[in-house]
Amino acid sequence: MPLLGKTRATAHGRDEIRRVKTATVADLNFPHAAQAVQIVRRRRIISTGKVTLERVYAVTDLTAEQADATEIAHRVRRHWDIENQLHHVRDTAWTEDASRVHTGTAPRAMANLRNLAIGALRLTGHTSIAASLRHHARNATRPLATLGIT
Repeated sequence: MPLLGKTRATAHGRDEIRRVKTATVADLNFPHAAQAVQIVRRRRIISTGKVTLERVYAVTDLTAEQADATEIAHRVRRHWDIENQLHHVRDTAWTEDASRVHTGTAPRAMANLRNLAIGALRLTGHTSIAASLRHHARNATRPLATLGIT
């Protein structure tokens, strides 16, 4: 598989190179599969010089005409931006990773409730979720007033 895309970024104390390869697949035993993707990430921690290498494989239903390697790489990065925004907020505001809710559908229900709260706060113009949670915690009627319920 030839290398079709390469990006380099330096941020958060890391130097990262991402290489993307795609291949059209026809006989893959996977519903609607059109392309197979390989992403290789080489990260170097700037302060220590430690290097890690990670290979990620994916399958997409997008054809090569719909999304080339660069577009697929962009979509993967965008997915992680969204994931990190939600997970980071849930973990810092509610310490979700330390939650002791582990049985049945309770973890999913709690994650959905937290996502609902984050979405409602963002829709009403709050940019700092932690600050808005502190503000609303001081008065039990504020959350309802924010949503227009009196």
